Amino acid sequence: MRFRFSMLLLLALATFGSVQAAPASFDLVGPKLKVVVTRGTQILPISEVPNLNVGDRLWIKADLPSSQSANYELVAAFLSGATNPPPKSWFFPCKTWTGPCKRDGLTVTVPQGAQQVVVFLAPEASGGFSTLVDAVRGRPGAFVRASQDLNQASLDRSRLDRYLAAVHVLDTGDPARLKEAAPLLARSLAIKVDAKCLDRIPSLQASCLMEGQESLILSDGHSNSIVEALTSGPGSDLVLQASSTPQLGLGYYSPYIGSVIDILRILDSFGTAQYQYIPALGSQLGNEVSLTLNTPPSFHDPRSVLVIALPAVEQPQPPPLHAVDPNELYCASRKTLVLPVEGAPLVFSTTYSHDVTLSLRGQDGKTIELPATPDAVQGGYVVDTSRLRAANLGDTVRGTLRGYWGFEPYEGPSFGLWNAHAKNWTLADGDSEAVIVGRQDTIHLRADSSSCVDSIMLRDPAGKELKADWKAVKPGEVEVKLPLQGQPPGALTLMVSQYGAAQPIPIPIRAFSDAGHFDSFEIHSGDAQGTLSGSRLDLVESLSIGNVSFTPLELTTVRGTDRLSLVAADPIAAAALMPGNAVAAKVMLKDGRVVRLNAAVATPRPRASLIGKNIAPSPSSGVSNIRLANPDQLPQDARLMFSLRTDYPASFSRDESVEVAVTGSSISTTLTLENGGLRLVDAKVAVGSLEPAKAFGLSAFGPLQFRVVANGSAAAVTGNWQPLATLVRLPMLKSLKCPTATDTVCTLYGTDLYLIDSVAGEPTFDHPSQVPDGFPGTAILVPRPLAGQLYLKLRDDPSTINTVTLDVQTLPPSADDLARAAATTSGVSAAVTSPVPPAPPSAAAAGPSQQPLAAPASAPQSAVAIDPAPKVTGTLPQSPE
Repeated sequence: MRFRFSMLLLLALATFGSVQAAPASFDLVGPKLKVVVTRGTQILPISEVPNLNVGDRLWIKADLPSSQSANYELVAAFLSGATNPPPKSWFFPCKTWTGPCKRDGLTVTVPQGAQQVVVFLAPEASGGFSTLVDAVRGRPGAFVRASQDLNQASLDRSRLDRYLAAVHVLDTGDPARLKEAAPLLARSLAIKVDAKCLDRIPSLQASCLMEGQESLILSDGHSNSIVEALTSGPGSDLVLQASSTPQLGLGYYSPYIGSVIDILRILDSFGTAQYQYIPALGSQLGNEVSLTLNTPPSFHDPRSVLVIALPAVEQPQPPPLHAVDPNELYCASRKTLVLPVEGAPLVFSTTYSHDVTLSLRGQDGKTIELPATPDAVQGGYVVDTSRLRAANLGDTVRGTLRGYWGFEPYEGPSFGLWNAHAKNWTLADGDSEAVIVGRQDTIHLRADSSSCVDSIMLRDPAGKELKADWKAVKPGEVEVKLPLQGQPPGALTLMVSQYGAAQPIPIPIRAFSDAGHFDSFEIHSGDAQGTLSGSRLDLVESLSIGNVSFTPLELTTVRGTDRLSLVAADPIAAAALMPGNAVAAKVMLKDGRVVRLNAAVATPRPRASLIGKNIAPSPSSGVSNIRLANPDQLPQDARLMFSLRTDYPASFSRDESVEVAVTGSSISTTLTLENGGLRLVDAKVAVGSLEPAKAFGLSAFGPLQFRVVANGSAAAVTGNWQPLATLVRLPMLKSLKCPTATDTVCTLYGTDLYLIDSVAGEPTFDHPSQVPDGFPGTAILVPRPLAGQLYLKLRDDPSTINTVTLDVQTLPPSADDLARAAATTSGVSAAVTSPVPPAPPSAAAAGPSQQPLAAPASAPQSAVAIDPAPKVTGTLPQSPE
C-alpha cells in the first residue's frame, strides 16, 4: 500500500484575485476545547480516542478565557465524504458566550453515515451559521480533506513533540546518555536521526539532533493504517502523493505543515465577504484540545473561522506493535524490565493506547497483571516486576501485552521471560586459548540464557577487579571485552553477576602473551635491510640468520598484515648472504621466546652507477640572466642527459627501465627503451634523456633521484634510490638600475621574482635581503652591488649562491640628488636651503612602519623594498669611487 499524505495550508486574510502565500508553521497559540466521548457506559477523554463510531456521544465545550472580548459561535458538523453534501441537520450551533452553551457546552451524537467530524469556531456575525452551512454543503470535499490533513498533522506533530521533549530532557539531565538513548528514541517514534550527531561531544549532540525539524519524521505503518480509510474511497482523488515529490524530501514530510501545496487553491474559493477559513492544529492532553494556528485570525470582514478536526468515524485500527526480537528471553528478576517494541510510534507519542498490562500465567494457573508503560527513550514498555518475587512462575514463562486502543481492547506481542539464573557458563569454542595480554581482547561466554546478566568483572590473582564491557550478541551468548593492557600472562577469573542472585559466578580463564604469526623474512643479496611479514611484529626483539643479526626499524601494516623492516648490525656480513634456497632464521621476542622460520635471500637488486651527465639549457635560459654556480642545478626548461653503467646484472636488458622522481614527493616519470627516454650505448651503458618541464610540470622542484627497475615476468624489482640533480625554476631578470647617489638602493626588474629566495650585493652574502613569499610584482629594490655584481639564492635551492649577469645601469641624478649636492657645495644645510623635501632616513633611523632601505626617487611605484636581514643596522656599504 502506498501511503498518501498531503500538506495543508488554508489561506487567511486573502482577497479576491490572485493569491500569494508563504510557508508558515503552526506556532500561534489559539483557544482550547474540552471534548469527552461516551460510548455505551464508557467515558473517555478525547486524548484516548483514536476513532469515533456511529452512536458515540460527543461533549464539546469551548474553554475561552474570562477576558475573551470576541464572541465565538461553536458549530459541530458531520461529513459523509467528498462527494456527498451533508444534510443541514448534521450541523449543530452553540453560542459560547451565552445560555446553556456557555454553561454546559454542546452534546451531539454521531449520526449514521457520518465519516468525519469538524468543529468550527466562527466570530459572531448575522447570518454566519447559514453562511457556514452553505459553504460546507457546497464544497464538502475541501472540508473532508482539511479534516484528513489536520488529523494526520496532529499525529505527526505528537511524534515530533515527544522526540524534541525527550532530547531536551536528556540534554539537561544526562547528556552522556543521549548517544545511547537517541537510537532507541528514533526507533520508537520512527524519527530519522543523523548518526553523525552522535559522534560529537555530548554537549553538542542535542542541538545537532534537533536541527532540521521540518524533515525529521519518517512515514510508518501505523500512521498509514490509521489514515488508510481517510485517503481511500471517494476522497482519494484529493490527496497529494507526497512520498516521491522532491519538495517533500523524497519520503520525508513536515510535521508542521510548512509548505504550500494545492490545498491552497481548493479552499481559497471559500473566501467571502463574511468568512474566511483557517486551519487549527489540535494537541490533545486529557479532555483538552489545545489549538495552534499558522495564520493570524481576522475579526474584520472577511472574518476568520477556525477549522478543527476531531478523530474520524471509522473502524478501529489497532497498533501494529511487534517485539524487536521475538526470540529473545528477558529476565523476570530485573526490578524494572524493558520489553523492546517497534512498529507503532503513536503508542509512544499519544495516549490512544491506555491501561496496558503484561499478563502472565504462573504454574499454579493464576494470572498476574503487571502495569506496563510505554517509554520512547528506553525503546519499549517498562514493566515493574516487584510482584513476581512471590509468584510461582517456573524457569520460563510467556507474557503478553494487553490493553485498550481507545474503547477497543487489543492484544499486543508476547515475550518469553526467564525466571532462573544461568549456572553453567562456558567459553565459546576457540576462546580458551585466545586470551592475549597487552591489549583489549574479546571473548564470548555462553549459557542457557544471558538475559539476567547484571555486570561482569575481571579479577586478577591479587584480587583486584576491573570492570569488563559486555553486550548480548544473541540469546544465550554475551561478548566480553577484557581490559588486559596492563595484565601479565597467567590465571584470571571472570565474575558474572546476575539479577536476583546473591553471589557472582566465577569463570576461570588463562591469559597468554601473543607470540604473533610470522609469515616470512626476505632480503635481497647485497642489501643490509630486509622485511619480516606477519602479525604482532611489535613483539620482535631481533632476528638472526646464522651469525648475522638484524634489529627492528619501522613497523607498518598493509592490508591487515604487519611489515617490519630490520637492518643488519654488520652490513658487510649481510651483503655477503648468497641467494638460493631458503635459509633458517630465528626470531627473538621481547619476552624471551624464540620462533623459527625460513628466510628467503633473493637475487640482488638492479644497480647502476651514474658515470656522467650534461645539462643543455633551452634557448630561453639565457633570458634569465642568472649564472648557476652549482653544476648539479638543473633548470626546469633545460634538458638533462645522463649516462649509467650497470653494476648488476652484468648487462642491461630490454625490460629494465629507469625511474626518476622528485625526492619526498609522488612526482615521477619512467624512462624506457620504448618511450625513447632511455637508449643503450652497449650492453653495459645506457643514456637517459629527461625534459623536466614536460615530465613533471611547472610546479616541480627540488632534488631529483633515480633508480633502476627490473620488470621481469614476476613482480618488478626496484633498485635503491640515488641522487641525480637539483631541479630549479629560474626567474627572468631584465635589468638592474641604480641611481648615482651611493647611499640609495637599486631596482631589479623582471618576472617570476617570487622564485628568488634572497639577494646580496657581495659574494660573501654577509648582508642578505629576503624576497617576500609569493611576491607577484615585476620590480624589487635590492642592495647596491659593491663591485658591480649582484648575487642571489634561488628559492628552490637556497644552499647555492648564484650570480646575476646583468650590467648595472646608472640613472641620471634626480632633483633630490642635485639639491643635496648644491647644499653640500654651499655649506648650507639641505634642510634649510633646499626647496625639495629631505632624503628619507637611513635604515638605522627608520621607524617600525618605514622601509629600512632608502628608495631612489626614480624607482617605480610597483617596486617593493626588500627587508634586509636583522644584522643590517645601517645603510648599505658604499661602492668604491
